[in-house]
Amino acid sequence: MTTPEELHLGPLAARDGEPAFDEPWQAQVLALAFALAKVEVFTPAQWSDALGAELRRAADQGKPDDQDTYYAAALTALEGLIAADGRVSADGLSARAEQWRRAYLNTPHGQPVELSAGL
Repeated sequence: MTTPEELHLGPLAARDGEPAFDEPWQAQVLALAFALAKVEVFTPAQWSDALGAELRRAADQGKPDDQDTYYAAALTALEGLIAADGRVSADGLSARAEQWRRAYLNTPHGQPVELSAGL
């Protein structure tokens, strides 16, 4: 069983007073990571290691240290941990991402995006 201390992922530090993400929806990747750690799909340490590895990879590739790079690293880390867990296949994850993409494209501007619009 995971203790509350182990679940604490810590606050997302702002850099120079700037928010960590450009858009509120980008922060949802961290909410998902927290929720999945809470139900023990992966541990907070695994999340930290995966995110750190993705951020190092981005730095090694010369990507800027900015909000877009952080979001992309967080999303890639989360997708990797979900795939490694085995409950969702890589193909299943790709299919769901494509369904969301189609739903977004099929939704009129200003309206909430519903997954069913991508079927």
